Amino acid sequence: MNEGWQFNTAPWVVGVAVVFLAASIWFFLRSLRREGHGGWMTLLHVLRLLIAAAIALTLLRPERVQLNRHNEQPRVVVLWDGSGSMETKDVLTGEKETSSRAAWVKKQIEAKFWSPLEKQYQVTVEPFAEPPKDPKADVETEVGTDLNAPLENVLKQHGDLRAVLLLSDGDWNLGKSPITAATALAQRDVPVFAVGVGSETYLPDVELQSVQAPSYGLINERISAMFTVQNHLPREVKTTVTVEGPGGAKGSKNVVLPPMGQVQDMLVFTPQTEGEGDFTVRVPVEPEEVFPGNNARTFHLAVRKETLKVLVVDSQPRWEFRYLRNALMRDSGVSVNVVLYHPQIGMGEGVGYLKEFPPKREDLQSYDVVFLGDVGIGGGMLTPDNATMLRGLVEQQASGLVFLPGELGREKSLTDSALGDLIPVETDYSKGSGFSSGAEARLELTFRGRDHWLTMLATDPNANEAVWRGLPGFYWYAPVVKARPGAEVLAVHEAARNQYGRIPLLVTRNAGNGKVLYMGTDSAWRWRKGVEDTYHYRFWGQVVRWMAHQRHLSQDEGVRFFYAPETPKRGDKVRLNATVLDKMGIPISEGRVTVTLTAPSGTSETIDLATENAEWGVHTGQFVPREGGKYAVEVKCDSAGRRLKTQLEVTVPTLEKAGLPAKLDVLREISALTAGKFGGPAELSQMVNGLSLLPERKPEERRFRLWCDPWWCAALLGLFTLYWIGRKIGGLT
Repeated sequence: MNEGWQFNTAPWVVGVAVVFLAASIWFFLRSLRREGHGGWMTLLHVLRLLIAAAIALTLLRPERVQLNRHNEQPRVVVLWDGSGSMETKDVLTGEKETSSRAAWVKKQIEAKFWSPLEKQYQVTVEPFAEPPKDPKADVETEVGTDLNAPLENVLKQHGDLRAVLLLSDGDWNLGKSPITAATALAQRDVPVFAVGVGSETYLPDVELQSVQAPSYGLINERISAMFTVQNHLPREVKTTVTVEGPGGAKGSKNVVLPPMGQVQDMLVFTPQTEGEGDFTVRVPVEPEEVFPGNNARTFHLAVRKETLKVLVVDSQPRWEFRYLRNALMRDSGVSVNVVLYHPQIGMGEGVGYLKEFPPKREDLQSYDVVFLGDVGIGGGMLTPDNATMLRGLVEQQASGLVFLPGELGREKSLTDSALGDLIPVETDYSKGSGFSSGAEARLELTFRGRDHWLTMLATDPNANEAVWRGLPGFYWYAPVVKARPGAEVLAVHEAARNQYGRIPLLVTRNAGNGKVLYMGTDSAWRWRKGVEDTYHYRFWGQVVRWMAHQRHLSQDEGVRFFYAPETPKRGDKVRLNATVLDKMGIPISEGRVTVTLTAPSGTSETIDLATENAEWGVHTGQFVPREGGKYAVEVKCDSAGRRLKTQLEVTVPTLEKAGLPAKLDVLREISALTAGKFGGPAELSQMVNGLSLLPERKPEERRFRLWCDPWWCAALLGLFTLYWIGRKIGGLT
């Protein structure tokens, strides 16, 4: 490429420019002969010829080319990947020996493999995607790998860049596609030599991918922990997943892992001692596994001895009421009170029966779950004030509310009360109180209901679905139209449907801080047929514990503290809720309530909770965890003399995961796009040799395009303007 002015020399372009300029000269000479020399008109003709010449020049697209030759020593930048996925141990260093990707890269960096290039290039070595060393760093972002950013940065920072040597597994999960930076590098004639570190296929391994467990449980009560196991072996694996914890708590589950398949299942165990501690779930290591370190996971669990308080309200002693009451009465972890309205004969009496619905908030607030049967507003039953208090109990105190409608249809009056918005389904009582049939119908679990903790009557989703299919059915169901927005449908009628689909009969929804459940049949008591109390007792026991779970996250005498989400991540906005009672058991509405959170690093933060609802004594605040780990939490109200200490576990979000195959296709694409090379660890020395053989970098070309320069266009416009003004002065049109 030569420096200087260049023109478009295409024959047709030159022809058009020459003809245009010749015609302009002819008109110029003709005008001079006709009008004579001198005077104002001659200047106009000269200006017109000048404009025509400029237009003819523009048609030739003139450009001035300047070559910027690089006199400094060129630079090679070595970028090495320090992300979490590089901990994967799948780099073959011998016939049967493997090393982690990170260890292999570190070994090459320590050996200064780029030394042969230092005589020819300036060499800069830079890591990227390293996890933050400060536990409080990058709070608002996830930990991951941005492969595009480091490539863009080296191009911006180094004007003398000749090539990039990239050592990575290609596992990018943040930022723009690295092809964006590769395109910019290609335009600057900067090749990328990529060394793909890691295997593109799974190495032999059995991995315990996840464990989900509650943050607390009750002593001598069944606790369920969901787990996921991935098999990367080419054979079936029969194994046993176990859980162990403080006090000798143990549980196990036999599973069969299909070849290269995944299994999700549930572990059930029963802690025998109180206290907090770490529980460990393990999968035995198979002989051919490469990564034995991913066969175990721990979770923190607080085991407490508590009695959940339940209130059952109904209008008649129907079978559903009788068997529900019996099930709860026989549950050692539940204390039951009953309000049985007999609108015609008076209130029901007996052990645990109340003479009236709790008239005061301080009486009602002690209940964790309330069951509302076939009752309504008025007619000697609930009052509008009762309905308002129930709503406050759910939304403010995180209690649970279960709707159990019946054939009398008294629930209809609830829809116009304060409880109307809490019902998770829409109903239509215009055609009666429900639908009856002489043929037995059954509940059918939805996809969500197959593994929901509330509906788990067996230890795995497939077996659970079979249990529900075998349960005795029902002969009546409520006039449900559809589920409301935000509701979660767990079971539907096996056959009945309308324009919205299957009729939802087991539906749940969050309501403020609490939960609401709707069961649109009255025949759960029939589940005892042939199996006695097995499924009937288990279901209602799970309902009570599931609905009371949030309310009992942390509590001590006179203080109840809960938060959402229950398992927060670093950077989440955690809503803190506290209810403090005075010595008389009445929620305080005045006085300072504080929550002090001490991070694992030792830093503390004290939050003053604001009074959200003075009637219920609810105090709320917000907290954003700045690091992961266990936070020590202290809730304090000096004016009431109340204090509670607990823990809050915060996880650190990360997109990085060890054990996955390397994604080398993107490295191949980057190398091909930039005219570089791609290879594996064995080809590293060849890559270095290839860099040493790169030709001298071409001079950087800069072009000044006169024909499209704004100033040139402005000059032409100015000449046209002068010519037009001159014509007007000369009296020409």
